Amino acid sequence: MFLQRSAVAVARRAAVSPLVRRSLATTAVRRDASPSTPTTHIKTLSEIKTKDDLFGPGAAPGTVPTDLEQSTGLERLEILGKTEGVDIFDMKPLDASRLGTMSNPVLVRSAGEEQHAGCTGVPADSHTVIWLTMSRDRPIERCPECGSVYKMEYVGPTEDHDHHHDHDHHGWVEPKTWADHVKPQYW
Repeated sequence: MFLQRSAVAVARRAAVSPLVRRSLATTAVRRDASPSTPTTHIKTLSEIKTKDDLFGPGAAPGTVPTDLEQSTGLERLEILGKTEGVDIFDMKPLDASRLGTMSNPVLVRSAGEEQHAGCTGVPADSHTVIWLTMSRDRPIERCPECGSVYKMEYVGPTEDHDHHHDHDHHGWVEPKTWADHVKPQYW
């Protein structure tokens, strides 16, 4: 009986295990310390003046490009800023040490038409994250859980080529919220 069971177990293992096992193979590639082609000048953050300055030079033929060489647009602007110690997108957390009020709201800086902010309550982490959306047309939002008030501070370009105040001609109307029904004296 014991011999019969062990023979069945050996047959099962042989059926599922491959006959030839693969080994791990590596290849060593030698890279010369001196590149064969001269590197092009990479502009610094202060040298960026137009959109065309946000294109990387690319890598030399036969080499793998770095993020700095291949990035373009906003990604390139962020990388150039980080190399000079500048936080381009202001990614530090919002002030969660106080409750924002209508007279003294928590300011949320934005260079775009709208900005999303996550409220975790006052004191911080007292409730789950509630995402609030502020826009240039509706810059103030209040957290429905803790009542903290947030205000979008627009820091984008002063020319108004992308901002459309007349939403009605596109068929879109700003949705009403409970804030539209609050009497002005309660603000």
